[in-house]
Amino acid sequence: MKTAEPNSLSQTQTVSLPVSGMTCAACAARIERVLKRADGVGEANVNFANEQATVTFDPSRTNESAIGDVIRDSGYDVRQAPPAGSEVAEQDWEQKERDAEVRDIWKKLFVALLFGIPTAVLGMAHFTFPGVNWFQFLLSTPVVIYSGRQFYAGAWSALRHRAADMNTLVALGTGAAYLYSAVATIAPQFVTGPIAHDHSAPVYFEAAAVIIALLLVGRLLEAKAKARTGDAIRGLIKLEAKTARVMRNGLETDIPVEQVAVGDLIQVRPGEKIPVDGVVRSGESAVDEAMLTGESLPVEKRSGDNVFGATMNQTGAFQFEATRVGSDTALQRIIRLVQNAQGSKAPIQRMADVVSGIFVPVVLIIAIAAFVGWYDLAPADARLQQALVAFVSVLIIACPCALGLATPTAIMVGTGKGAAGGILIKGGESLETAHKITTVILDKTGTITNGKPEVTDTISLGSLSKDDLLRLAAAAERSSEHPLGQAIVRAALSRELAVPQASQFRSITGRGLEATVDGRTIIVGNARLMLERAIETSALQPHVQRFAAAGKTPMLVAIDGHAAGVVAVADTIKAGSAEAVKLLHGMGLDVIMMTGDNKETAAAIARQAGIEHVMAEVLPEHKAAGVRRLQNGQSFDTRYAEPETRSSELGIPPNRQIVAMVGDGINDAPALAQADIGIAIGSGADIAMEASDITLIRSDLRGVVSAIQLSRATMRTIKQNLFFAFIYNVLGIPIAAGVLYPFWHIMLSPMLASAAMALSSVSVVTNSLRLRNARL
Repeated sequence: MKTAEPNSLSQTQTVSLPVSGMTCAACAARIERVLKRADGVGEANVNFANEQATVTFDPSRTNESAIGDVIRDSGYDVRQAPPAGSEVAEQDWEQKERDAEVRDIWKKLFVALLFGIPTAVLGMAHFTFPGVNWFQFLLSTPVVIYSGRQFYAGAWSALRHRAADMNTLVALGTGAAYLYSAVATIAPQFVTGPIAHDHSAPVYFEAAAVIIALLLVGRLLEAKAKARTGDAIRGLIKLEAKTARVMRNGLETDIPVEQVAVGDLIQVRPGEKIPVDGVVRSGESAVDEAMLTGESLPVEKRSGDNVFGATMNQTGAFQFEATRVGSDTALQRIIRLVQNAQGSKAPIQRMADVVSGIFVPVVLIIAIAAFVGWYDLAPADARLQQALVAFVSVLIIACPCALGLATPTAIMVGTGKGAAGGILIKGGESLETAHKITTVILDKTGTITNGKPEVTDTISLGSLSKDDLLRLAAAAERSSEHPLGQAIVRAALSRELAVPQASQFRSITGRGLEATVDGRTIIVGNARLMLERAIETSALQPHVQRFAAAGKTPMLVAIDGHAAGVVAVADTIKAGSAEAVKLLHGMGLDVIMMTGDNKETAAAIARQAGIEHVMAEVLPEHKAAGVRRLQNGQSFDTRYAEPETRSSELGIPPNRQIVAMVGDGINDAPALAQADIGIAIGSGADIAMEASDITLIRSDLRGVVSAIQLSRATMRTIKQNLFFAFIYNVLGIPIAAGVLYPFWHIMLSPMLASAAMALSSVSVVTNSLRLRNARL
């Protein structure tokens, strides 16, 4: 899928183009080199696994069309997406491209098997009858010319650009076997000298035919497996609604979702998908947001609540105003993040890229050395045959496909798995760095806590019940806009208390309020207000002190000049926060809470969450500096930490730390950007999500644990893949060259070499696909 987006910081643009014709990592590396040399291109990244070229360029010097021409000039092609809104586009054209590729491979494989199997039977059974070589020649030629055409065309393209890749190895190996055999058939005297019968000249037609067939089998399995790594993207795309019921001129009109505009009023009935993002204007319902948040329970929606495209309306009907359409919807942003992540590279891949870049020339040297060695050392009557077998086997078994697929396939599956679980990872580098994290810094408000005050305790004096106290306090606070007062109102309404109307409401700035409810004078406020009104509150002081020590805000209530009780309000911790902190500790990570709140409140929340280390009273502009000092193992500035507090006193070694910062607010954005890994809570501000490396769609800290676990599982898979790829070549090339022959007479045949090569690529992709079953 082709995507383009501007980069406002550098006035550059980034485009992702689908590239066809790549057969190994060396192809991707060659396209990268060509693109980076092109005028106006700042950065280029070509991913062999998902066949995408991501290019950052200066639009004043080049454009998408010119970049596509550069790729075509290098011997590859850029697939063109059909126009938006067309039938093909709606049915996932990329999947159609994949299906067409699989069908093409099937056709070539059918021809290879139809003619290759009898060729192999004749050659391996050593039938000797007049014309047997000519019969094999006729059978194998369609296999080489039709089924193997793509390998030879790719090798020629690489040669024209003074490069070598997997096609070079295959073309040289099978071409050498086929041409040698053709010469031995047509003019055997050039191979063995004058002979009486043409069938006495050794031929290797079966090797060329079977190698091509096995390579196509591997290519088929690889194409199918690679297609499965993109299931996450296709699954997200299929979630989109196709039409929207828009209110226009007082009538309901069904239109394609692409035509919905910001500001349109859209009607949604029970059982329908919500087409775009918006705000409910009328009606009520429960919406299944599991595809977005992973939350299994439907979410109640009323007027003023946000709704998101592709979520499923459950019970009621409602009308909402579209606020984000097209590529701006939450689903499209998720798709874009996952696409960018799957097309990116992890730092560990640089090693594989370097090796792949020099691998093919080294293999060619080894293959030539093996040919020369066997030609010199083997018996005179078999030296050409032995030399040719070694040459072809080395070229075939050394194909670097497994090496090129090791890292990108794991990243594709890992990021797709994360997206399915509500974890959006921006790129391979973020995915790799996350497994190295040593310290996790957590913001308090909105991250550990729910981000809004709630009533936690109610204490009443005398015969007044707690519900009556809350009811009267809520009536007085109903006209207040203060967040603590609104928390009292919400608590009374949630308990279904009948809250009467208040009169003579008067707000007393910085201290509280006064109002008349049911003919009684109600005062709600702090201790200072009670003191000013000469209200005796000694009976409430033990409760006030206990609440304050717990980080709660005590709000005293007086009725007709007498203390009536106290209501405690606090920003409570989220369900799962304490469990997440415990799991992070269990993973061997240090956990620190950094907040702008006072030390008493911060300490109380930290105790509830199980956090030992706290940085309190940190100003927003100092949060990034706090992260930086932790990264460097330095002492903390007294402006935002306790005097003389050092990292060692927080339980953190005085050396370089890999720090993850978790936050949700605008004031967290600098700290998220400063951290080695910034993790944004999805319900937070857009700017925090943009500054972060990982976004948790759900506002649940357990997602931090899952993200780190996913990173560790992905890196473990990448290392396994690289080990398999390296060890396969390290062991396979010497055996193919014949180093074991002098000792045990073991010589790897070209056919076995091709089978091993194909299986190595498939094994790497299959190992990566196991990540889809990882438990997060």
